Amino acid sequence: MAAGNAVVNLPWVEKYRPKSLEELISHQEILHTIKKFLSRGQLPHLLLYGPPGTGKTSTILATARQLYGEKELHSMLLELNASDERGIETVRGPILSFASTRTIFRKGFKLVILDEADAMTNDAQNALRRVMERFTENTRFCLVCNYLSRIIPALQSRCTRFRFGPLSTSLMEPRLWHISTQEGVKVEKNGMTAVVALSSGDMRRAVNILQSTHLSFGHVTEENVYLCTGQPPPADIANCLDWLLNKDFASAFALLLELQTLKGFAIQDVLTGLHSLLHRVELPMSVRCQLLRKMADVEFRLAGGTCERVQLSSLVAAFQVARETVASA
Repeated sequence: MAAGNAVVNLPWVEKYRPKSLEELISHQEILHTIKKFLSRGQLPHLLLYGPPGTGKTSTILATARQLYGEKELHSMLLELNASDERGIETVRGPILSFASTRTIFRKGFKLVILDEADAMTNDAQNALRRVMERFTENTRFCLVCNYLSRIIPALQSRCTRFRFGPLSTSLMEPRLWHISTQEGVKVEKNGMTAVVALSSGDMRRAVNILQSTHLSFGHVTEENVYLCTGQPPPADIANCLDWLLNKDFASAFALLLELQTLKGFAIQDVLTGLHSLLHRVELPMSVRCQLLRKMADVEFRLAGGTCERVQLSSLVAAFQVARETVASA
């Protein structure tokens, strides 16, 4: 009974994590290549990189299950999260110990998975380079990371690299509908569209939004999704753009400030929504480019922790300048 409860209480991202390569829904070219490696017994060192929630860890775990089966998985696989254990001591300790020991009753190689490898220090990465060279016959390494630039070139050159891009809407929606059916979730079409739009190709985030909205409201609609995540709804973003383009500075600033105060939106989220809408507005190319540059400056300053009220006024000012430029043209 305890085991059953454990399954019920699992977050949906783990409950519905693909267990085999056939269950993965995206990056079929990468999966086809990995299957070829497995069929020939020639799996190289791997480097899987790309944005979060795109299937990197699921792919290598499914690969490990296909290699070893559930019975031998724990003895043949070492999985470490490099963001927690990222120093040179980890490479010299558990990784070296695991890689250097040979299996007695099973032929083949072991597998070491280093998740979030881009968090490893340069010293640790340099030490890992030597370990990979010495024990290639006995052990294969798979590095999983978000930022390829944080992996030293020496490690990159020793691995076969695969980039996992954001998932498309056409791939995400069927899987999300399957999960909602299995869990008995009431989902409206506009609610599913909002979940996919807010996830930006991150399947993990999409499943978490779906579960959170279901637990909070019991019914997944567009309004409930935006309320649950705290993101500005499209209607509010459209109003913001209308005020910025058609109101004078004082009125636009007052209306935006009131909206932010009443609904608690972050200016950075409003800015992101405005960016996507702005591309649909007919503006002279020079004005559009200048406005986008100013918006990028505001976002950069917000990321540095500056005052939101000051940056809001800067955003309004940028649109006022754009309006005057268009009017005088």
